[in-house]
Order: sequence, then C-alpha cells, then structure tokens
Amino acid sequence: MSTNTAYSPNAYRANAVLTASHGQQIVMLYDGARRFLYQSAAAMAGHETVTAHNKLARAEAILRHLRDTLNPDQGELADRLSSIYTFSLNHLRLGRIEQDPQRLDDVNDLLGKLRDSWAAVAGDD
Repeated sequence: MSTNTAYSPNAYRANAVLTASHGQQIVMLYDGARRFLYQSAAAMAGHETVTAHNKLARAEAILRHLRDTLNPDQGELADRLSSIYTFSLNHLRLGRIEQDPQRLDDVNDLLGKLRDSWAAVAGDD
C-alpha cells in the first residue's frame, strides 16, 4: 500500500500554516511554544535533562521568533510584547539553570493568556 504524501499529517500541517491568517499563525506559534514548555517541564520533573533541554530550546526559538518579527510600527503594543517575550526568555533561562519546571509553567501560563487574546482577535476562540 503506497502512502500519498498529499494526505500526510505533515502536508496537512503545512497547508494549515500556509492558508492561515497572520493572527492564526501567531496562535499556532503560541500553541507550539506551550506544547514544548509542557513537554520540557515534564521531562525536567522526570530528570530527563536532554529531553528537557531540547524541548525548552524549541520553545525559546519560537519566543525569539515572535520577538524578532514584531513590527516596530505598532508602537506601544510591539514594545510591550517585546518586553513580555524578553522576560519570558529570561525566566526560562533561570528555569534551565535551576532545573525548576515551575518557571516553565509560569511562562506557559503567561503565553496561554496571550494566546487566548490573539485567538479572540483572529476569530479562533
């Protein structure tokens, strides 16, 4: 039985990203970051250092992307989001150093609030 790559989960995800609005893409990024933070915190609590590090690195990459692609023309909104992303990255760095999954959970909760706000704006709530 041959597999048609047009119907694979990866093809579906790629199509979902390509057809999503800007707001929907941001929601997807938050969802990804939150998933990686959850996985990292669970691995950290289970003393699975390598897995915790790798999942945390992926969440951090998403946060850096969100921060680095802010539109400075958005003024105060961009400044506030940049501050939140920078705070979050610093908090995650401390979580990694201290091996404290609660710090990851704190950022996950914060991102959940931002995600819900973006979802409401994008009409995905």
